[in-house]
Amino acid sequence: MRAAPHNYLRSCDHNFSKPHLAVSAPPIWRMHGMLEPIWPDAPLLTGKQTTALAESFMPDNYKEELNTRGDSDFAYQNQFARYRTSVVRQRLGIEIVFRVINTKVRTMDELGLPEHLKLLTRYQNGLILVTGSVGTGKSTTLAAMIEQVNMERRDHIITLEDPIEYMLSSKNCHVSQREVFTHTESFGAALRASLREDPDVIMVGEMRDLETISLAITASETGHLVMATLHTGNASRTLDRLLDVFPPDQQEQIRAMVSESLRGIISQQLVPRADGSGRVLALETLTNTPAVANVIRESKTYMLPGIIQTGKKQGMRLMDDSLIDLYEQGLITAEETHARADQKAMVRQHLKM
Repeated sequence: MRAAPHNYLRSCDHNFSKPHLAVSAPPIWRMHGMLEPIWPDAPLLTGKQTTALAESFMPDNYKEELNTRGDSDFAYQNQFARYRTSVVRQRLGIEIVFRVINTKVRTMDELGLPEHLKLLTRYQNGLILVTGSVGTGKSTTLAAMIEQVNMERRDHIITLEDPIEYMLSSKNCHVSQREVFTHTESFGAALRASLREDPDVIMVGEMRDLETISLAITASETGHLVMATLHTGNASRTLDRLLDVFPPDQQEQIRAMVSESLRGIISQQLVPRADGSGRVLALETLTNTPAVANVIRESKTYMLPGIIQTGKKQGMRLMDDSLIDLYEQGLITAEETHARADQKAMVRQHLKM
């Protein structure tokens, strides 16, 4: 068991993600969002085995981090694929989770993203947010949008990630990729430094704290196009999370800044297909309009669903409408549609449940 965990990763294909190797459990992975054994009747892993696996492939600096902090998160690559890797100490011993990263950066067209979202990538400045829970494809969408810029423009793109997931090659643009904790000490430090590197487009892998959010908003106001992610489920919750991190005495000023700099919000879910063949993307999209800017300034984000509902000509769409459309196409079940909806009573009535 001293070898790197190739045996567990050799069977990689496009239908699975997130292999889990844990003490007193068989090797398991996610197939279309559901955890399943990798092999039937696989033996349970022991603490010595998971520890040996971790020791076999972790770089020394991450071993030290695991020993001192109890967890470590980094990118790992072998001949089969590239993975975002999490190694943690838990009650029974070492646990390892790999998240498969598709090495090919797919375009917005290949992902089936709406055509009007390409317009967001053509702004010279402003803030674009891609949101959703963990594992909903935010990084994939963000990489596709960056690739759209890379193909269409002649700019300097800087990505700040923890860890670097998609490896981007410079095309018409010059692309610089920095990994937090490897090339810089924090998102905030990297973002502050990036403003001195003559960037046109800045991608922030995750806006985690007040410093990062504040710098991102400032950068979006000072002539840079900033793309970032948040772990929020829809447009109104995204803006509430973005703005509520600031102290009360700064709220009015920040709301005014965001009302002017926001370009759009893309919220997404990956929903299991009804036929069990995979997952399908459900999107909520908001683009900034005078009505949207007004409710941001006046702290009335609860009005955003109504504005999105009436903003279909501007390419806006509610998550519930996207879910219902997928159901009516026969792509997802009524149960999944209802479970993932925001306005459950309305959706239940539409589904006649």
